[in-house]
Amino acid sequence: MTLTERYLNAVAAPLPKDEREDIIAELAEEIAARREARESDLGRALTEDEEEALLREIGHPLTVAARYGKGPNHVVGPELFPWWMFGVKAGLIVMAIIVALGAVVRVLVGDVEVGRAIGQGLHSLFNGAIMLVGFATIAGFIFERQKKRPDFMCEWRVKDLGVFELGGGLDADRVSRGLQQGDWSGMKPIVVTPKSSPVVRGLASAIGVGVVLLWWIGWLPLTHTTPETFGAIIGDVDYGRILRELHTLLYWPVIAVLLVRIAFDLTRAAHPEGVRFTALGDIGFGLAEAALGFWLWTASPLSPVIYEPTVADVVTRVRDMFGSGWWSVADIVMLIVLFGFIGAVFRILQAIGRLITGKA
Repeated sequence: MTLTERYLNAVAAPLPKDEREDIIAELAEEIAARREARESDLGRALTEDEEEALLREIGHPLTVAARYGKGPNHVVGPELFPWWMFGVKAGLIVMAIIVALGAVVRVLVGDVEVGRAIGQGLHSLFNGAIMLVGFATIAGFIFERQKKRPDFMCEWRVKDLGVFELGGGLDADRVSRGLQQGDWSGMKPIVVTPKSSPVVRGLASAIGVGVVLLWWIGWLPLTHTTPETFGAIIGDVDYGRILRELHTLLYWPVIAVLLVRIAFDLTRAAHPEGVRFTALGDIGFGLAEAALGFWLWTASPLSPVIYEPTVADVVTRVRDMFGSGWWSVADIVMLIVLFGFIGAVFRILQAIGRLITGKA
């Protein structure tokens, strides 16, 4: 078997079977033409080394076969890459918040020393970042092979361009300078305000919720700050046990709600003009948040720690907190649940107003 025959066999292997013969015949003709021209110039037949050099000029068999393949020959192309990078930056921001929150809680409850918490947090963030980049790349691979680009990529509006400001402060050169020299002056704050465009809010929310979902189900290896390990035994209350029970009871409902939330956020990003659609979604998610707060207050494993039967009892407990200057973990958790419920109610009322008026 000649070198050319071996080369053609290597090219043929990854090609589609229904097109293989035609492509190989066309390539064989090209090689033969080049060979004849080279031999004509030299006035003799090519040596084996010269034949191999000619085949190298044509290209590696895998590269040549890829030219005849269907679909893009890249994972994430130049048009999609800025969106891929935006998603990775936004995801890293959310992940860093989760890791930082977990480290702070573990230090406050005495579970770990500050230095060890920082080291474990950085280790978790590094591992999680690798997973995040992998998931983002898989998503980019799928998007790249769709016949139609998402509407938010094709039918964009100038007033929505602020979407790229999210994560704009995460510049690699500035981060490197900050770590080496302590100079963080070039870093810009990352803010997504309520008045940001629907595209900004939708994409930012979808990415953030996606990271939380991956963390909730354990696919992001933030090993030291999993949903079950935020607790400890404090004041004779086993918060670790409570959190494990809550995670077990809420595992599938939270997954369902987060998946619906991601779909909703992507839809409102693709159709930013749908004010009433967004309002309906906000009402639904507000009701879900309010129901969760009510359940946590009255019937959850956390209820015995935070429950107060009347408003007067709540007021008395808060007054005692401020009067004594001592805020227990139970008191802080109570306020978080209470204000979370009140916030959900206000968001529902605001969404109802948008639904009636049709104005954002």
